[in-house]
Amino acid sequence: MPDSNVVRSGAVVALPADLIFGARIRASAESVGEPVIIAKNPEDLLAKVREGDTRLIILDLDRRGLAITEVIGQLKATSSAMILAYVSHIQEDAIREAKSAGADKVIARGAFAKQLPELLTLY
Repeated sequence: MPDSNVVRSGAVVALPADLIFGARIRASAESVGEPVIIAKNPEDLLAKVREGDTRLIILDLDRRGLAITEVIGQLKATSSAMILAYVSHIQEDAIREAKSAGADKVIARGAFAKQLPELLTLY
């Protein structure tokens, strides 16, 4: 179990596909004492990452119209933060594309939802 007394530097910035997962991410972050910034769209995500010290970027690959390779490439060029992407397990092309583009970890949506509090404290 992660040490809740460890002070982590840097923000967690997330781009969920919908309000429900945005609320879930925010609630999980609050439950483990981790502040999270929710971006409205890919441009807002990039702007928020550029604004400050980001340690973790959470990216929902199921977001409609998301240019996976382009967005991950821009994030990698902008920040050294870990990119944690999640997607429906049946979206094999999106999983391959995200890994190829440089996402550090890509997991199924169900596993992400279940492991979110722990993931927030690990990375």
